[in-house]
Amino acid sequence: MDNNYTHNSGSELSLSKKIYEKSAYLNTIDNQFTELVPPTPPIETPISVDEFFVLYNDLFYEIPKEGEINSHQYLIKSSIEYVGSQSTSNDIQALLNEITTLREENLTLQQNIVDLTLPENDNTNTNN
Repeated sequence: MDNNYTHNSGSELSLSKKIYEKSAYLNTIDNQFTELVPPTPPIETPISVDEFFVLYNDLFYEIPKEGEINSHQYLIKSSIEYVGSQSTSNDIQALLNEITTLREENLTLQQNIVDLTLPENDNTNTNN
């Protein structure tokens, strides 16, 4: 179908339009808005445990020491929650027991030193 229109400048402008039947239109014209849809992100394969620790070692000094998330403090807290802190508590208790024993031994040795350095009043001979 051809239509002719006259523009204000007096020149003739020739326009044409092609008309499709509905079935031919759907088969001929792509009516999907692919340019406006964000691209599908690439599927990432999960990293292995070995790869994780390589990355962790590479980023070690970039990770903040403290923080609710993404920090060494967070890693320690979440690992203790997962593994449990019982073994840590047992180790600490064993060290506390050893400290108590060493303190008791230290007090005994200090008392022995005091006893050895003081003159004995009971065995002194007053007869000369």
